[in-house]
Amino acid sequence: MGPPAFVEFTLGKLFSYCKGHEKGAFTNGPAFKDLPNPTIDLICPECGPSGSTMKLHHTQVGPNESKDRFPNLTWKAVDGAKEYILLCEDVDLPISFVVFHGLFYGIPGTTTAVTADDMDPVDAAADAKKSNGPYRARGGFKYLKNIQGSHYGGPKPVMGHGPHRYYYQLVALKAPVDTDKMGKITKDALGTAIVGNVVGWGRWIGVFERKWE
Repeated sequence: MGPPAFVEFTLGKLFSYCKGHEKGAFTNGPAFKDLPNPTIDLICPECGPSGSTMKLHHTQVGPNESKDRFPNLTWKAVDGAKEYILLCEDVDLPISFVVFHGLFYGIPGTTTAVTADDMDPVDAAADAKKSNGPYRARGGFKYLKNIQGSHYGGPKPVMGHGPHRYYYQLVALKAPVDTDKMGKITKDALGTAIVGNVVGWGRWIGVFERKWE
């Protein structure tokens, strides 16, 4: 349970200047120094072009029976891609670092689309009891637990903080990541492991804002 709405709204307004941490996004890491710009056209058919407002059912504030749904994403096959990483980060949180809402890895190189059902855990109850992965998603790949301990959490920006941008980033790899050599699998560890292994990447930006209503 969060703070009362008026407290959250006041804090959101007070720290409205604190956002714009895109430099900390995953695709601005060392693995992308030779590919500073997107090379893959990542598309969200249900929302529209990059920069579109996300649907309520994609967020944490949607109806109980329909919320936290990962947006359907599509892309064209990438030459040389053997595996993909797909993650979502909020780059506008009023803190000094970027938090991921969901991170999925080991996505087969033949994949050209994912749905919300693909991202759901194979066995959420069993995963909840495990302190370290691998955690398996229904789409045939793996995921990392986010800060809430789940496979994915939709947008829920601080009320009154203005629009937040959610970076959905797809990374194409020319060889599968050998996670057995990584010890504990984390976002930073994956970022280090893929240096020299990136063949392309794409980004779709979803936008969401919580207003005082």
